[in-house]
Order: sequence, then structure tokens, then C-alpha cells
Amino acid sequence: MTLNNIFQFLVPKDKKFFPLFEQAASNLIVLAQTLHDAVNVPKDQREEYFQKIEELEAIIEEITHKTHLELSRNFITPFDREDIHSLIKAIDNVADNIHGAASRMRLYQVEKITKSIRKLTEINLEACQLIGIAIKELKDLTNHKSINDICKKINKLESKADSVFDKAVADIFENETDAKNVIKYKEVLSALEMASDKCKSVANVLEQISVKHS
Repeated sequence: MTLNNIFQFLVPKDKKFFPLFEQAASNLIVLAQTLHDAVNVPKDQREEYFQKIEELEAIIEEITHKTHLELSRNFITPFDREDIHSLIKAIDNVADNIHGAASRMRLYQVEKITKSIRKLTEINLEACQLIGIAIKELKDLTNHKSINDICKKINKLESKADSVFDKAVADIFENETDAKNVIKYKEVLSALEMASDKCKSVANVLEQISVKHS
């Protein structure tokens, strides 16, 4: 038994931080699903989805705030304090960018949803679902291979999102003649691509935590 294993055995089971991580992850999945649903309905039906996205982003922000409060109140934590801060902040950043993409669609009144936008929302949804699985695996702090495998999948999705984004932007500049539309679509695509980058950041934090406890 390693020193880390002995320490984990002696430390009381966490009843504060992991429930908050799981709440943040589950709301993040619903957030990503809601945006994916929004881009697959007619424009006149999207508003209710955008309102739900606003609510979900606010919930995740509140969970982030609660996590920081718990950090200030508790001396004993399930793993390093800076890693707890980094993990909840990374999840919050994903939510911010998904919300940002929805806000841009709403603000710019994007009429036509392109295949690239739909594909990016699908990639982000899959990445968020993987984050949810990894958070549950992290609870044990011994499922290193499983966590690492999930992180690799998230990294592959981020690379896929980069390719979709690059091709989509190239297509816009080649085929779109309206300068306003160029700006609209590039802004939306950038927010979606950034969300996938932030999913990769979550994976990096998860991997870092896993390595420390291996």
C-alpha cells in the first residue's frame, strides 16, 4: 500500500466536494444537450431553449461559488485544494462558452444553422458526457486507467472540433458574400470551438489529479 493509499484510507469520505462536482457535471451535460437541441429546431422555437441555457449556466455558476465557499470552510479536502479550484473552474469555463455560443445565436438572430454548428454542438455534448463519467470515476481516486482513457477521448474530440471549425471558417470566407453573416457565423463557431478547448482543460485537470494519486 502506497503512502497515498494509506492517506486516502485514513481521510474521512468526502461528503461535500464530490456532490458539488457531480451536480456541476450533470448540469453541464443538460446545458450541452439543450444547446444541441436548440440548433435542431426551427428558429421560432429556439427561445425557450436559450432561456433554459441561461438558467443552467447560472446554476453552474452558483455551484462554483459554493465549492469555493466549502474550500474556505474545510481544512480536510479529498485532494489538493488548488486541484479542486482548478476542476470546478474548468467545468464553469465550459459552461460559460456553451452559454456564450447560445447568446451569440440569440443576439445575432442567426437564421440558418449550418452542419458545422450542429456538429460542434454534438462534439461538445459528447465531451461533456465524458466529463460526467470521469467525475464519477474520480470519486474512487484509484480508477486511473479509466480516467486516463476518458481524457484521451475528450482530447480526440477537441482535435475533431478544431478540424470542423477550421473547415467551417474556410467555407464561410470562400462562400459567404454578406460581411455581417461572416461575423455572425465566425463568432458562434469560435465560441463552440472554445467550449471544446475548455472540455480539454477539464480533462487535463482530471489527468493531473489522477497522476498525483496513482
